[in-house]
Amino acid sequence: MILSDRDIKQAMEQDDIFIDPYDDSMLQPASVDLRLGKHFLVYDRNKSALIDAKKPVEDLMTDVEIEEDEPFIIHPGEFALGMIYEKTGVSENMVGRLEGKSSVGRLGLMIHVTAGFLDPGNTVNMTLDLFNTASLPILLYYKMPIAQMVFERVSSSSERPYTADHASTLGSKYVGSEGKPIPSQMWKNFREDK
Repeated sequence: MILSDRDIKQAMEQDDIFIDPYDDSMLQPASVDLRLGKHFLVYDRNKSALIDAKKPVEDLMTDVEIEEDEPFIIHPGEFALGMIYEKTGVSENMVGRLEGKSSVGRLGLMIHVTAGFLDPGNTVNMTLDLFNTASLPILLYYKMPIAQMVFERVSSSSERPYTADHASTLGSKYVGSEGKPIPSQMWKNFREDK
């Protein structure tokens, strides 16, 4: 069941939900607004003609960092990884689902292609899978409201939460990620030693 604003506040008091920095103005009826960070990764078409899921992609991507008064430009049909400004976490009893804000969707911007789930026990700056579906470039600004997090209680406390303690047994690749987006680590699924 999705938590209401009242339940979100209570869960934060009980350390089942963690958001930093947090301001009461971010709280919505059944979610918490989150803002855009300043770090992005974009594919550089000059570095390769294709993406091979069996190989690391770090060398195919370029870091972009924006300042408060400098927008990030995402062109039509372009994909970029971004970060949520706030660090968000949940206990072993909760999950979070990252959703787009209506005003952002109406610009033609998708904020996650598929990865919008916050596993029990994880605390991260959520990664955004940004995709411009509009026919015009979109300017994105540091700390603009970009997403909202919806929280739910799991049926029971997770036996193996998404923490560093269980990373190797779960095959977790993004535990506690913060600061800058991490490129896809899909290639690790093909290693012989996994």
